[in-house]
Amino acid sequence: MIELTRLNGNHLVINSDLIQYAEAAPDTVLTLVNGEKIVVLESCAEVMDRVVVYRAHLLGETAKRFPEAAALMNVSVALSAIAAGQQARSADAIESDHGAALRRRADR
Repeated sequence: MIELTRLNGNHLVINSDLIQYAEAAPDTVLTLVNGEKIVVLESCAEVMDRVVVYRAHLLGETAKRFPEAAALMNVSVALSAIAAGQQARSADAIESDHGAALRRRADR
C-alpha cells in the first residue's frame, strides 16, 4: 500500500497493485483496474517511486522471513534477465531477416 494525497489535501492509502496506469493531465490521474479514477497531488514519477520503494520493501521482508524464497527470487531474476536477452536477440534476428528479405526482393 502506498500513501498519496488527494487534491483537497486528504491522505489516502491505495493498493499499488490496483493501479492500471497513471497519467499527468496536468494533475496526476490514476486509473485503477476497476476503472475508478483517482486524482492525486503527487507526480507520476513520485507515484512510481513510491510503488518501487513499497515493492522493494516487500521483497526485502520476504527475503528476511523466508531465506529459501530469496534464493528462488534470485533464480527468477536471473531467468528473467536471460529471457529478456533472448527476446532482444530474437528481435534483432527478426529485423535482420526482414532486411535480408527486402534486399532479395530488390535484387529480383
